[in-house]
Amino acid sequence: MKIDILTIFPDFFDAFLRTSIIKRGIEDGYINIQTHQLRDYSSLKHNRIDDTPYGGGAGMLMMFPPFYEAIKTLKQEETHIIMTSPQGKLFDQKKAIELAQKKHLLILCGHYEGIDARVEELIDEEISIGNYVLTGGEMPAMIIADAVSRLVPGVIHEDSSETDSLQQGWLKYPQYTKPEVYEGYRVPEVLLSGHHQLIATWRKEQSVRRTLTKRPDLLQEIVLTEEEKKILKKVNKA
Repeated sequence: MKIDILTIFPDFFDAFLRTSIIKRGIEDGYINIQTHQLRDYSSLKHNRIDDTPYGGGAGMLMMFPPFYEAIKTLKQEETHIIMTSPQGKLFDQKKAIELAQKKHLLILCGHYEGIDARVEELIDEEISIGNYVLTGGEMPAMIIADAVSRLVPGVIHEDSSETDSLQQGWLKYPQYTKPEVYEGYRVPEVLLSGHHQLIATWRKEQSVRRTLTKRPDLLQEIVLTEEEKKILKKVNKA
């Protein structure tokens, strides 16, 4: 998986690329994430990349030519181009799974009052990370890159990603570690039983219960199995 990020603040990503799972995924060759300075693609004096908007309005707008030249240079045959934008569709785990199947992502980071609208003719989709406005697209790009990278085979253990919250639509069951008891707070007895089937059943019920309690909106997107229907009915009665 190759991810290119086009930004005017490439240093923003330095710690992200040198830390933890992302760093290991890069070093092991499972992912290749690179940042590119948008100003390098400007032909103007001082590598200028912004100007006032036609028709008037507050603030500065990022110019079209640098993005055009950068995309022309970085785009490959199977490149999927994303622009981070509050006008895009909300990013979720389903989208992360979809993007993880791509071979090459090119993420465009906007700034100031946004990007000249002509860039929309060159991209495949706009993605938003929430219904709020940030100072730039760097944090959304980092979030997208992180969520997608951890789904690339080899970056983390497959068993770990398969049980993540939202991976199958449900929130993850509660987890506990040593000590067994601390200041009267105990680990649920079932987890100490060594009975794998009982533990699996408990975890599934807890996953359903957590989703119903914390994120009932997610149930609208889940196609329930017969087992899950029974568990949901049981949880609702409790």
